[in-house]
Amino acid sequence: MAKIVSSFFISVDGVVESPDQWHFPYWSDEMGAVVEAGMASAAGFLMGRTLYEEWSSYWTTTEEDQEVAAMFNAARKWVVSSTLKKAEWNNTTLITGDVAAELRRLKERTEGDIQMSGSATTVRWLLANGLLDELNLLVHPIAVGHGQRLFENTPTHPLKLIQSDTFQSGVIHARYAPAAS
Repeated sequence: MAKIVSSFFISVDGVVESPDQWHFPYWSDEMGAVVEAGMASAAGFLMGRTLYEEWSSYWTTTEEDQEVAAMFNAARKWVVSSTLKKAEWNNTTLITGDVAAELRRLKERTEGDIQMSGSATTVRWLLANGLLDELNLLVHPIAVGHGQRLFENTPTHPLKLIQSDTFQSGVIHARYAPAAS
């Protein structure tokens, strides 16, 4: 049975939007190892519509990062959306209708981790519906001050710390799971 594992580059003030504008000065081999381990455990990738549109547009046309592009283009992908009519990116399945039931079935019939990177709105929904198994945060030592935060106007969700490490760059890698009710 699969787990849904969500990973974020996140600032110390909770911002997850546009990490390309603040994340790179903190990139390190330690962070690369965490990202690579997540990719290696992935049975596929789950995303919301916005991230799907961004990634499908980028990874199918980029001339850079060909090894990563080939991996994403070949990987299984699932996109949760109530507005997207079809998903044309190779190996992508659109999840609509009773999304919670569909994701439960997906978890039951999949081995490995169903990885997520980004899609804050989808992660909040997954957590509220008891479908998120792990939240993997790379907390950067910067207060961005603006942009979408991972948790905005949400109910309280108790979490338990599974593991934490501090990198030389000051980034904290923290893995959480929902706490038992």
